[in-house]
Amino acid sequence: MDISLKWLNRYLSPGDLGVEEADRLLTQAGFPIEQTRIMDNGDVVLDVEVTSNRGDCLSHIGCAREIAAMHGASKSRRLVYPEPRDPARTDPIDSFLALENRHPDVCPLFTAHLIRGCQVGPSPAWLVEALEAVGQRSINNVVDVTNFITFEFGNPCHVFDLAKLAGPKLVIRFAERGEPLTTLDGKARTLESSDLVVADAERATSLAGVIGGQDSEVDESTTDVVFEMATWDPITIRSSARRMGIRTDAGYRFERGVHPGTIAEAARRAVALICELTGGLLCKGHLAAGAAIPAPVCVSLRPSRAERIIGIRIPVSDSIATLRALEIEVEQADEDELACTIPPHRLDLTREIDLIEEIARTRGLDLVPTADRLSLRPRALQASERAVREIGAVLTGLGFYETVTFSFTSPEQAEDFLVPGAELVNVDDERRKAEPTLRPSVLPGLLQCRRANRDAGVWRPGGVRLFELAASFAQDKHHRSLESRSLAMLMDVPGSGSKRSSDDVQTGVRLLRGAIDELCRAMLGHDARVDVEPCNPNTRAWDRSAFATVSAGAPDSESRHIGWFGLIAKPVLDRYGLDTPVLGCELVLDELIAMYPPIALAERLPAFPAIQRDLSLIVPEQVLWAQIERTLARLNLEFNTHREFVGAFRGKQIGAGRKSVTVRLHFRDPARTLRHDEVDPQVERAMQAMKADFGAEIRA
Repeated sequence: MDISLKWLNRYLSPGDLGVEEADRLLTQAGFPIEQTRIMDNGDVVLDVEVTSNRGDCLSHIGCAREIAAMHGASKSRRLVYPEPRDPARTDPIDSFLALENRHPDVCPLFTAHLIRGCQVGPSPAWLVEALEAVGQRSINNVVDVTNFITFEFGNPCHVFDLAKLAGPKLVIRFAERGEPLTTLDGKARTLESSDLVVADAERATSLAGVIGGQDSEVDESTTDVVFEMATWDPITIRSSARRMGIRTDAGYRFERGVHPGTIAEAARRAVALICELTGGLLCKGHLAAGAAIPAPVCVSLRPSRAERIIGIRIPVSDSIATLRALEIEVEQADEDELACTIPPHRLDLTREIDLIEEIARTRGLDLVPTADRLSLRPRALQASERAVREIGAVLTGLGFYETVTFSFTSPEQAEDFLVPGAELVNVDDERRKAEPTLRPSVLPGLLQCRRANRDAGVWRPGGVRLFELAASFAQDKHHRSLESRSLAMLMDVPGSGSKRSSDDVQTGVRLLRGAIDELCRAMLGHDARVDVEPCNPNTRAWDRSAFATVSAGAPDSESRHIGWFGLIAKPVLDRYGLDTPVLGCELVLDELIAMYPPIALAERLPAFPAIQRDLSLIVPEQVLWAQIERTLARLNLEFNTHREFVGAFRGKQIGAGRKSVTVRLHFRDPARTLRHDEVDPQVERAMQAMKADFGAEIRA
């Protein structure tokens, strides 16, 4: 940002700051000078680097405040705010203008003042000179004041010609889709329903927080000026500005946040200047609409904590003086607690560590001692890191290869994996024309990787298997982020040639299910329970004939949903140019990690043999293995240690719409050898339950 040294000195006492001293102090404060430029009038323009979290320093007063704070200990230079004159008043504003704010959630505060009887014309030399120093051209005395205030206080503002407003009324609303607006740069624009505008009773008059409209601009014919100063939701402003490719000083500041509590003082200064330069009369009162101004943020600071973090002893009185120099109100609650009230312009201060950083920064980071040696204490990896390593070890052991794919994809590929109720996240970057969409799933990247391997002639026995741990992105209808971390897996359906039979697909489903089981056992333990429920796909990327949700949990706890898996739909494979059927899986990584570490229990090896009985059940096609397993578990069969799925068979001898499911029951007594006649009643109970619950026939 360009800062005029001559302009900067207006807010410092004494106002004799030189170039070298300004460079030193601003750099010490964390705002290095990238270059300096000498003007024809002898002024020096400093190109100050301002970080994105310090929107308060996108102004001359903000930079002057930092310079004064750097002198806080010696009190050699103090900050001086401008003192506006109280202008002459005329009739109340509500006799001439109405205001309606329909969206206080994205326009927290909108204020309007009215100055009547203005003489719009050229600006005085001092104003023209100040604006030229920061790269602004003079337009007229009213518009120049709005630009001056933007660079003085950091509060962007705008003016309307009252006579050009229909109603006359100002309305803050979202635009109608396709609504036209000709902006001050002379371009005719077509608005979207996501664009926030300031309108009159009939049409949009400006793009809120970004740029004004040509139809209501102030020119030499204007006599009554509506001055507005507001604050807007940064995301809404950024979205509209980027979509239209508009970069303005106002939008730049609103994107970084402007607190509604800063408006009153800046607006008072602005209307006083307009009255002074145009000879206008200020209407009594002003219009304001929006939400309540947020209460000041209060943060507790422990001086002892600051001392430990910074590494040097700082007297409490010095810490208080430093914070007050930054306009932070400080009250000493007790011996080791300072109650700090954050000024509204400091949106970046929310935690104790932020205040500690302010003390260190203002006093000088060069005072922080650097030890000759650093003591290190090695610690074991966090459970979450060990869980991620274990996931990688399990999958690589099962023949999967880890990938790192790009976070962007095309809108068509992203739509395939977009769940209901979510919206895609797009970027308006000219360099990302083909793939401007953040992936809503990690699987599109794996599919692209599979295609690249196919094109390179890569082949592995049993097919190519890939996995990735990465983030996926979406948003809800209110544009709130739906980012999540996923474990995605992709594997070829095993078989030979380019075709795959239904048996090949079943084999692939069992292999992928086995990989999921192994992951859950690695996270929860060898007795982890994994439940798979076939259902309709949640996106169009999946084949309706082979899709299921996955839940997992410990044997004695309720299962939690952890993801889904199934066969990738043929139209999606065609989009990637893949001929071989592939299976995909996407699990919620945080849910998997939360299960870790597994509970390991040591048990003696069985001293006596087990008895195994297989039941071949002919049941309707819609009966799920999970239903059969739950029924058997509910029976609580004596001596039954566990149950396992052996296989399923379909054929003419079974009949249409039915299948044969083979279940293996394991029985054991830890104290003696079981006899078969002791197991027979349990098996009979199981068969009767199968007949009663599912109408099962028992195959011999």
